[in-house]
Amino acid sequence: MRTFEDTYRHKGLRKRLVALLKEKGISDERVLEAINDIPRHYFLDSAFDEKAYEDKAFPIAVGQTISQPYTVAYQTQLLELKPFDKVLEIGTGSAYQASVLAEMGVQVFTIERQKALFEENKKFHYLKKYSNIKFFYGDGFAGLPTYAPFDKIIITAAAPFIPDKLIAQLKTGGKMVIPVGDGAVQRMLRLTKHADGSYSEEIFANFSFVPMLEGREGNGS
Repeated sequence: MRTFEDTYRHKGLRKRLVALLKEKGISDERVLEAINDIPRHYFLDSAFDEKAYEDKAFPIAVGQTISQPYTVAYQTQLLELKPFDKVLEIGTGSAYQASVLAEMGVQVFTIERQKALFEENKKFHYLKKYSNIKFFYGDGFAGLPTYAPFDKIIITAAAPFIPDKLIAQLKTGGKMVIPVGDGAVQRMLRLTKHADGSYSEEIFANFSFVPMLEGREGNGS
């Protein structure tokens, strides 16, 4: 069960969370404003209502997690979003990250490989407020070639390698934020695509994500 009441207390807890994110180095005011505006407790079971604004990841369905707010803010800040950017997200999960992106005024195309999560998000009434999010059920490694190219790509799972198909769907000058590594800890990378199809890498902090898997779950494939 989820609860959909956003009280003064919840809003106060969000303000405290935003202050913590600032202390931890998040400086993009648009990112902080989005996190301040979105009721994170809506995305969690009501059992987590008291804890929704702690800077922690929490379990959601099918063994997945809703990312730690700091991780969401960190990845979003690295994207260097501009208004109306076309952004591909790999790994919808709870749709909290997609909502942060949408709140910042970009076009979001988000893929989920877990059918149960995809169906859950279709029924999640809060997401109806974001006409700028398009939801897809599919294999994140394949991306969305029909809708390419994208200004930005964000991967919200631990990629064992940098997927060539996703690089191909990035615009020249576009950026991809991706945690890479097949162990317990991944390095956060920001890739910038060049006109010849190659890309340069910037290396940032270490994080820990659930693994990015190929194929789709829930329809026999």
